[in-house]
Amino acid sequence: MDLQLFWYVLLGILLAGYAVLDGFDLGVGVLHLFVRGDDERRILLNAIGPVWDGNEVWLVVFGGALFAAFPDAYATGFSALYLPFTVLLVCLIFRAVAIEFRSKRPGALWRAVWDWAFALASTATAFLMGAAIGNLVVGMPIVDGRYTGPPLGAVHPYSILTGAFAVALFAMHGGAYLLAKTEGELLKRVQRLVWTACGLFFTLYMVTTIFTLVRVDAARATLLAPGPLWAVVVVNVVAAANVPRAAYLKRPMLAFGSTALTIVCLVVLLGAATFPNLIASSVAPEHSLTFRNSASSEATLALMRTIAFIGMPFVLAYTAVVYWVFRGRVRLTKNSY
Repeated sequence: MDLQLFWYVLLGILLAGYAVLDGFDLGVGVLHLFVRGDDERRILLNAIGPVWDGNEVWLVVFGGALFAAFPDAYATGFSALYLPFTVLLVCLIFRAVAIEFRSKRPGALWRAVWDWAFALASTATAFLMGAAIGNLVVGMPIVDGRYTGPPLGAVHPYSILTGAFAVALFAMHGGAYLLAKTEGELLKRVQRLVWTACGLFFTLYMVTTIFTLVRVDAARATLLAPGPLWAVVVVNVVAAANVPRAAYLKRPMLAFGSTALTIVCLVVLLGAATFPNLIASSVAPEHSLTFRNSASSEATLALMRTIAFIGMPFVLAYTAVVYWVFRGRVRLTKNSY
C-alpha cells in the first residue's frame, strides 16, 4: 500500500469527520443569539452539551495525524497562519468556558455575557477555519518550506469569502441538527433559521464557486474536467437543495443527513481541487508542499498506520455510544446546563 497516499486520504476522512461532527456544534453557536429567552438558549446548549467535547477529539486526531505524517506541512502551515490559529485557539477556549460557565449563576447580565461569548467564539471559529481552507486553495507565498509573506498575508478577499461560506454552512448544519432536538415554538423558530441559513449558504456557494473557478487555475482544470468528479458535484448540489425540503416536510434526520453529505462532498471537492498539494505555493509550483515531499519516513508512516487501525475503532465506538445514549429531543431538568 502507498503509505503517503494512505495518510493523505486518512487526513481527508478525519477532516470530514470533524467538519460533520463539530460543525453542527459550531452551527448551534452561530444560531445561539437568534433564539429567544433563557430557556430556549439553555435547550440549545443542552442539545450539544453531551457531545461537543467528544466531537473536538476529531480535531485533535487530525492535528496529531498531520504532525506525525506530514511534519513539514504542519510546521509551514502553522508558521504561515500563526496569528489566525492563535485567535482560533482563544475562541475554542472561550467557547468551552462559555458552555460550562453560562448557567452557573442566575444573573441576567452573567448569562448574557456568556451567551455572547459562546456565539461570537463559535462564529469566529467557523470563520477562521473557512479562511484557512481558502488560503490552502489559493496558495500562500512558500519558498523552500518557509512562509515569506507578511503576518496578515492570510487575510484577503478570497479567505474572507471562504470564511463567511463556512459560517453559513455550519449554521445550516447546526440548524438541521436542532430540528431533531427541539420541539414546540422553538422548533418553528429553528425551521425559519434553517431556511435563512440555507439561503445564505446557496448564495455564498455560488459566489465562492465562481471566485474559485476564476482565480485558481489548478482548481478550474480539475473541477471542470469531465470525469467521475462531476458525480460528486451533482450529489453535493442535490444534498444541499434537499435540506430546506426536509425541513419543510419535518424530517429532521433527512435534513441532518443532507447537510452532513453536503460537507463530505465539499471535503472531497477540496481534496480534488488541491491534489497533490497540502500547501500550495503562490510563488512557484515547485515550492508547494505535497503529500509526497512533506511526508515522514516510511517506517514512521507504517507505525502510525498501525496505531490508527488500533485507535480509530475506539473513537468511532465512543462517538456512536454517546449519540445513542443522548438521542431524542432536549427537555430541561435540574441537571441541565
